[in-house]
Amino acid sequence: MSTYSYGGQALIEGVMMRGRDAIAVALRRPDGRIAWATERLDSGFHSSRWSRLPFVRGLVVLYETLVVGTRWLVRSAGVAAAEEGVELGRASIALMLGLTLAVGIGVFFLIPLLLASVTVGGAENGLIQHLVEGLIRVALFIGYLLLIAQANDVRRVFQYHGAEHMAIHALEHGDPLTPEAVRAYPSAHQRCGTEFLVVVIVLSILAFSLVGRQSPLVMIGSRILLVPVIAAVGYEILRWGARHRSNPLVHAIMLPGIWVQMITTRRPSDDMIEVAIVALEQALLADGQALPAGGGRIERQPLTLPGSAPAVVTAALADPAEADPGAADR
Repeated sequence: MSTYSYGGQALIEGVMMRGRDAIAVALRRPDGRIAWATERLDSGFHSSRWSRLPFVRGLVVLYETLVVGTRWLVRSAGVAAAEEGVELGRASIALMLGLTLAVGIGVFFLIPLLLASVTVGGAENGLIQHLVEGLIRVALFIGYLLLIAQANDVRRVFQYHGAEHMAIHALEHGDPLTPEAVRAYPSAHQRCGTEFLVVVIVLSILAFSLVGRQSPLVMIGSRILLVPVIAAVGYEILRWGARHRSNPLVHAIMLPGIWVQMITTRRPSDDMIEVAIVALEQALLADGQALPAGGGRIERQPLTLPGSAPAVVTAALADPAEADPGAADR
């Protein structure tokens, strides 16, 4: 059983797993084969001491997840379209992330403020405005998820999201990484990014109520400047909640995050579970970890990207105990 808490992200017809010092990706090609790749986490923040400090580590993880996740989301779309040569440069990735964050802050933080100010801004009790703002934010968030979940392509991404969670569940319970063992677990997980967003929304209601009713510029500025603070605190709450989920009170408090995952995760097919298993196994190998007994049986081949050399492992690992932990990064 791994002592490190692995996490992941669903991609287009694939899964990305984040390990201690590297990420691993597994993608289902249009011809049905599974291709994998690994990438070291070298953002410049990852290996520093302060990056592991409480309230700082969450921002580092969030930054790395956004940058690396966006890059692999684009790559996975290219592989799914049989266009492996598609590659975005750093400037394009930065522009895409900037626009995404700007839209996200505008839609989920500034628009609720505007609507609440217009509708109940004249109320004597400023707390009413903050509560209405929070309810609008929740409604926009849930409505957005329900809307995009109607698309077939997004529904498949949500299935891969479920497969990612189920594979991590199996690893954390010491079970073999096989489709039969993974299939027994739920598609929701207590460290899910969806649950993190739910925590952030709740924290935002509390934080913005402390700001109180100020001038419009101060209220808008507070919504923007407090986002990283709320994210850092939210990450620590998510970690704490995951460690103490057996406590009935903690379980009840964090339960809304599990409910929202009923939208963002779906039960995957066996071929999706296989992709999640390969991603997790390659993440373990990239971290120098041994694979759980019974795993390493799924056929796979390295994914060769522009400017990179092909990796060594080209099929199922015949004997996980003899697998070379460094092969995934050569």
